[in-house]
Amino acid sequence: MSRRARRTVAVAAVGALLGLAVSVPPVAAAPDPGSPVKVDQVAYVPGLPKQATVVSSSTSPIAWTLRNAAGTTVASGQTTVKGADALSGDNVHIVDFSSYDTPGSGYVLSAGGANSYPFDISAAPVKQLRYDSLAFFYHQRSGIAIESQYVGSRYARPAGHVGVAPNQGDTSVPCRQSCGYSLDVRGGWYDAGDQGKYVVNGGIAAWQLLNIYERAANVAGSDRAALGDGTLAIPERANGVPDVLDEARWEVEFLLRMQVPDGRTDAGMVHHKIHDENWTGLPMRPEADPQRRLLSPVSTAATLNLAAVAAQAARIWRTIDPTFSARALAAAEKAYAAAKANPNRLASANDSTGGGAYDDATVTDEFYWAAAELYTTTGGANYRTDVTGSSLYKGAAFNQGGFWWGWVAALGDTTLALVPNGLPAADIAATRARFASFADSLLSEMAAQGYPAPNGGTTYNWGSNGQIANNAAVLGLAYDFTGLAKYRTGAFQALDYLLGRNPLNQSYIAGYGEKAVRNVHHRFWANQSDASLPTAPPGSLSGGPNSGLQDPVAQAQLGGCKAQKCFVDDIGAYSVNEVAINWNSGLASLASWAADHTGTILPPDTTAPSVPGTPVASDVAATTLRLTWAASTDAESGVTGYEVRRVTGGTSTVVATTTTASAALTGLTASTAYTFTVAARNGAGLVSAESAPVTVTTADPPADARPTTPGTPVASAVTATSMTLTWPASTDDRGVAGYEIIRQQGDALSVFATSTGPSTVLTGLTPNTEYVLMVRAKDTAGQFSAFSAAVTVRTPSVQTGGCRVAYSANSWGGGFTGSITITNTGSTAWTSWTLNFTFPGDQRVTQGWSGRWSQTGAAVTATNETWNGAVPAGGTVSIGFNGSYSGTNTNPAVFTVNGTTCG
Repeated sequence: MSRRARRTVAVAAVGALLGLAVSVPPVAAAPDPGSPVKVDQVAYVPGLPKQATVVSSSTSPIAWTLRNAAGTTVASGQTTVKGADALSGDNVHIVDFSSYDTPGSGYVLSAGGANSYPFDISAAPVKQLRYDSLAFFYHQRSGIAIESQYVGSRYARPAGHVGVAPNQGDTSVPCRQSCGYSLDVRGGWYDAGDQGKYVVNGGIAAWQLLNIYERAANVAGSDRAALGDGTLAIPERANGVPDVLDEARWEVEFLLRMQVPDGRTDAGMVHHKIHDENWTGLPMRPEADPQRRLLSPVSTAATLNLAAVAAQAARIWRTIDPTFSARALAAAEKAYAAAKANPNRLASANDSTGGGAYDDATVTDEFYWAAAELYTTTGGANYRTDVTGSSLYKGAAFNQGGFWWGWVAALGDTTLALVPNGLPAADIAATRARFASFADSLLSEMAAQGYPAPNGGTTYNWGSNGQIANNAAVLGLAYDFTGLAKYRTGAFQALDYLLGRNPLNQSYIAGYGEKAVRNVHHRFWANQSDASLPTAPPGSLSGGPNSGLQDPVAQAQLGGCKAQKCFVDDIGAYSVNEVAINWNSGLASLASWAADHTGTILPPDTTAPSVPGTPVASDVAATTLRLTWAASTDAESGVTGYEVRRVTGGTSTVVATTTTASAALTGLTASTAYTFTVAARNGAGLVSAESAPVTVTTADPPADARPTTPGTPVASAVTATSMTLTWPASTDDRGVAGYEIIRQQGDALSVFATSTGPSTVLTGLTPNTEYVLMVRAKDTAGQFSAFSAAVTVRTPSVQTGGCRVAYSANSWGGGFTGSITITNTGSTAWTSWTLNFTFPGDQRVTQGWSGRWSQTGAAVTATNETWNGAVPAGGTVSIGFNGSYSGTNTNPAVFTVNGTTCG
């Protein structure tokens, strides 16, 4: 799958905004800077392969020497001729000095009369990169002051977008297209060089930080302490929670705020993004931004991003913060249900004013990812069905390449392959095998290159360095799953490329290497534009070479460039030199993995854990029980979890997973015999033989009680033809299935309406009529409660006058456009107006204009905008909306304005 540009912009327009020349004719590709000896300018890790690239036209090997900081030659040899390199246009040789392994600093490699930049042989810089790449996210935080005690005075700044002038703030942001509400969407991370916040980019970035934690928790040999509390310079560093989780939560909380609240059209869906009304000027610190901030419409992709990340957060915080865990899971399940009900709400490619469009025409991968996360967290059968029934199951997404924000199925595969769940061991093994086969294709690609980089193709797209980091993370997982050293070597070669072993002698990570990137495209790391502002902080990853050249600076300087040379370190070259949270999250993932793999290569674990003890049942009830067993052992990669399996005939099915030697089983059937076994899983993914079985019979069901009596109903919003009825809910030992609203007329009782919850809107009522109404509950067994106390309500008479409403609908297929003209027929001007009406069918308002629209059930409300609230006597106002329906699109019968029924 091609990786589109992360934002769609008009080059000339943005160039003008940034003060850049846009009419400079293309010139020859920029010359290769620096020495022809290309090395990782930071450090090669002891015990790992060490290679460099030399540009030379010689067709025979040439001599090389390695000197230490004192100038003493410590190793020498002959290059291997590689020849013409298509991605760079260079003729190259390879130097392999892996045999020299003495730690130290200031090493210089010489060949063909040229010297490399100095470098170390040490694991320390790789371990530091783990923290600097994560520190990027604190720098990018919105809605909080960035304090000098954590970042130094050069990078400290006031909180951005909190509503302090000249900011208009993110605390009450309206919709770009009228939605009838504003949201408090403060917090989160600024996406990139601009100050927008995008859910589909924030989703993958937050997931990668959370996955850093989950990988360490589930892969033997990982340094879990390195991710603990106090390891990052952030305000939460002493709260007892691992700092990588604190940083990720800052974004997760923002994602939760982007969800449409209950009671609103599209409740449960998620707004795609929020940013300035127009493109933010450069340079511009966040607290100085004067522009209005706007929410873009909801999208299925954004909704599923929230579903996936919130489900992941729910399981991680289950024991850390149960309240937050429950809130995240509720939001995740609500989002998933909303996305399934709205599977084709795609972000518009034209929504690129003030921010990137981030449009995505395919959301099959987002559905798979979200289902995988929800299944892993809940074990729910519905999510399992969606996972195993997907065309992307068991790593099939790798057929179209690696993962990025627009192709996320592999994130779900990563979770299913790493985190204990109830899927068959054979399916998990097959998924892990797809990681290895994709990694093999990357290694095959790299073997043909003079500057090995797992880009996943010969075209370098916007953010190629982020893609290289993501693909390197796949190489890392392949090593974790197989123990094969070739994958570890490939992942470290990707780091070498990012740190200077590339055609431009360019370290793409700020603060790392002799020729590190400085002038990234960023609104406040803008030293090139304003000397009072800083350069990019250490650990920031530049987007890197981009064959597309979608900005005027790159077009002017890099015309005709070879793929790996399409880069210039210039603040105006946003298509090659921007930063972004999803690229730095890829770097952080790679750096954290690399920091854990700087020691001796261990042979792969081929021994399964010992067999668990026979499970013992306790706390046996009608639908629940607990199993406990003697723990397994595993001397090599450790026991990471257990599978509880139900045995039926000759079939063994996983019904629960746990990380301890005990499991609570729920959802069982009363008076039923069950046979269970247990198997252990280790850090290499190997599963033990099953334990001896235990058979246990659940208890008989308790007598089913009737539901409790509902509270007295209360009527509100009473009009001539409708009212809202609300009552305190009933309870039931097996669940309340719904309610019947009963009308009493003399001695006769009749079911007037039904409801699944303790509130309903009654429509089609008769004006000037008395209604005596009661409510009773019904449980899942069909038993009814006693009747509630009655409420007596009289509908008002229809009193027309003071207003007139003309309504028309233009229908097509399952949609329609409603046009409404409201006339003030009274003698007094209106200063504001509220229109109410009730649809007679299942019509829904999906988008409105010239008013603030909301809908509850069939009842619709529209209130004036600030500019059309004043209507003089005899004056009119026109509003409208788009809607959906099925069946017959019958017009509403009664309209009220400011509580008065209109003629």
